[in-house]
Amino acid sequence: MRDRSALSLLVVQILVASLMLALFGRLFYLQVADGPRYQQAALDIQSRDIVTPALRGLIVDNEGNLLATNKAGLMVTADRSVLDKLEDKGVSVLTRVSSVLKLNYEDVYLRTRLCPELPKDQRNGCWNGNRYQPIPVTKEASENQVLTILEQSDLFPGIDAQPVSIRYYPALAGERATHVLGYVGPITEADLNNDSGIRYYRNEFKGKAGLESVYDRFLRGTAGVKTVIVDRKEAVTQESRNTPAISGNHLIVHINAKLQAVVEQELKSSVLRAKASGRRADAGAAIVLDVKTGGVLAMASYPDYDLNIWENGITVKQAKELYSAQSGVPALSRAIQGGFAPASTFKVVSLSAAVDAGYSLKSRYNCPSSVQIGNREFKNFDSKAAGLIDMTKAMAISCDSIWYQISYDEWVRDGGLKPKANPNDYFFNMAAGFGVGKRTGIDLPSEISGRLPNREWKRGWYEQNKDFYCNYEKRAKKSQLTAYLIEIARENCLDGDKVRAGDMVNFSIGQGDTLMTPIQMAVMYAAIATDGRLVVPQVAKAIVQPNGKVIKSFAPKYSGELPIKKTTLKFLQNSLRAVVTSGTATGAFAGLGVEVSGKTGTGQVFGRNLDGSAKDDTSWFASYAPSKNPQYAVVMMVSQGGFGASTSGIGVRRIYEHIFGTNGKKAVFPNGVPNRLPYIDSSKGAIS
Repeated sequence: MRDRSALSLLVVQILVASLMLALFGRLFYLQVADGPRYQQAALDIQSRDIVTPALRGLIVDNEGNLLATNKAGLMVTADRSVLDKLEDKGVSVLTRVSSVLKLNYEDVYLRTRLCPELPKDQRNGCWNGNRYQPIPVTKEASENQVLTILEQSDLFPGIDAQPVSIRYYPALAGERATHVLGYVGPITEADLNNDSGIRYYRNEFKGKAGLESVYDRFLRGTAGVKTVIVDRKEAVTQESRNTPAISGNHLIVHINAKLQAVVEQELKSSVLRAKASGRRADAGAAIVLDVKTGGVLAMASYPDYDLNIWENGITVKQAKELYSAQSGVPALSRAIQGGFAPASTFKVVSLSAAVDAGYSLKSRYNCPSSVQIGNREFKNFDSKAAGLIDMTKAMAISCDSIWYQISYDEWVRDGGLKPKANPNDYFFNMAAGFGVGKRTGIDLPSEISGRLPNREWKRGWYEQNKDFYCNYEKRAKKSQLTAYLIEIARENCLDGDKVRAGDMVNFSIGQGDTLMTPIQMAVMYAAIATDGRLVVPQVAKAIVQPNGKVIKSFAPKYSGELPIKKTTLKFLQNSLRAVVTSGTATGAFAGLGVEVSGKTGTGQVFGRNLDGSAKDDTSWFASYAPSKNPQYAVVMMVSQGGFGASTSGIGVRRIYEHIFGTNGKKAVFPNGVPNRLPYIDSSKGAIS
């Protein structure tokens, strides 16, 4: 019995000793081994980070002119964590703020709403951050307005003001470059939780569009952080670190401010000229490309808008107009985000495809007034016949019927509606080689690829739309139930997955389902102008540190080469010159003083406008100059602008007058495109 009691006592003693050992081990681990981590956690609870955003780098043009800079402003902010606790959720406070700042209450209310709080169609101008950080109401308050708010703080709980750096787009030469430069906006929760390795702070701003977005990592710099330790009353007891802000790097671009202003003005003038002639002319784009480097010297999209509205505080009205179809959707960059039927500018592809298929460039071909394909008659432009002509004249006068016949014959050889196992597809393959249906790779966000409606695309399109067309009379709107549209739906239901004769014929003249962007067109004609290489267009030229050191230069890049022989390339160059000397663009370029080569395009558009009227033709002119030693590719497109020569052709001609300084204009580039990088004097906040 005694032995059993002694054994039990021993077991208890061992158990207690084990527990004590485990307890002391755990204490050792927490206080010694893992002590630093818990010490840091305690400090985190007691610490506060005071963040000073870095001064954002400048964006300057190829001559050193400011395109994007910073200016001082007074920012009035609202603290939602305070306002939401008020009885009326801050309505009376925001009403008083609106009155002092002379702003519409609706705009102030929207700016202080978190985006998720609003319906998706009302989020333009809302706050992308959270309710626990200061929300900007305006960044351009006057000193008197700020003093009024601060001196009557009891009437403005949750409202504060402080000096702030404002991103500013000065437009010194009259340029806007809206869709090229982009804008900056507040940091979002997604930014804070990103896995890119970049650390953002809530009171910072980052690029949201254009160059500001693509090169944000260079422009934004590094925020300064001062960490202080506070007690339970939030009084600062000590400072644990203080890292100063590091200014962002500067971005030098190929864009030239003076040329950009000219291109924007001539594009707008072309749109207004088309309107004056009775066309709808609702939008457009124009591009000037350095054919040797791919540098984007100017890029305009119409309509555009003043970028400074984002920094000044976008109003409800402005937010609606940016994406409104009635105002032309100014937020959309037609140059890289707009897909349009290329029309006759596409015939450089068709000619190359015909050569690949064995058609001789030395032969003469019939250009009748129309060609019968199946049960449909495809007419030549203005239903005019030109008789037997060579390919040079066919390009010059923009004969359609030659391409109708050639493309139809090749479609038949490929098997028609029952294609061979491996069809030649000369037209489709040549278009792909010219870059149709592929993004150019320009250093701007949201570029679209356009559309190459080949066999693969047709099959995909059919799978997506088969149900609609096979149940058309049940699914379509009443206004769409015309005999013509019902018949098209029936055909699409039966064989919409196949390339039909009409598809091929339309494709050969850049119509039908083919879509190209103006930047794709500029790259295509730049390749024809030079040695056939498809250059990758670039806006950025170099990244420069505030001390002037170049840390990155952007060398020319190429995405491929036109799949044609040198003889074909030479023929294209000669025929494009003939368009201007003896073809459809003769009148538009008479007396220019510089040799230009190019092609007109007038694209028919199916569909109706918002008011029910039929859509007008798309106007194109794609070109390069000087013809014998090309330096620039210039492309203009005016949506619903009518004829290529009279609308876009004249606009391009006037751009060339400014570039070369002819007909009384002052030359933008009297000594050619600047090659040397401009010097940026950051200490003075100016460029020299």
